[in-house]
Amino acid sequence: MTLQFYGIPNCDTVKKARKWLDENGLAYVFHDYKKEGADEAKVAAWIADKGVDTVLNKRGTTYRKLSDQEKADAADSHKAVTLLVQHPSMIKRPVVEHQNGILVGFKEDEWSASLL
Repeated sequence: MTLQFYGIPNCDTVKKARKWLDENGLAYVFHDYKKEGADEAKVAAWIADKGVDTVLNKRGTTYRKLSDQEKADAADSHKAVTLLVQHPSMIKRPVVEHQNGILVGFKEDEWSASLL
């Protein structure tokens, strides 16, 4: 199965993850949020599977620039989907869909256990 890889190409974590996939001979299709946007149904499924706290990147500048009300909305799973579709840079990167589930963020040991 070819992996579905979601992220932003200039993100350092995405670069590390792509390098790791290439070094391990794993095929993937890259989805660039900046060019292709984020799919509402996919974001909703990721949040349902992993939780809003895992999928939402609170460390980035986009999140920090939100109003207090928007930050409060981001804690609600349904409202978070809308915010993440509007601001895909707030999705923790990368997200990889594989035959057994999804991975959010890049942790080499977790990726090895799930993908190798």
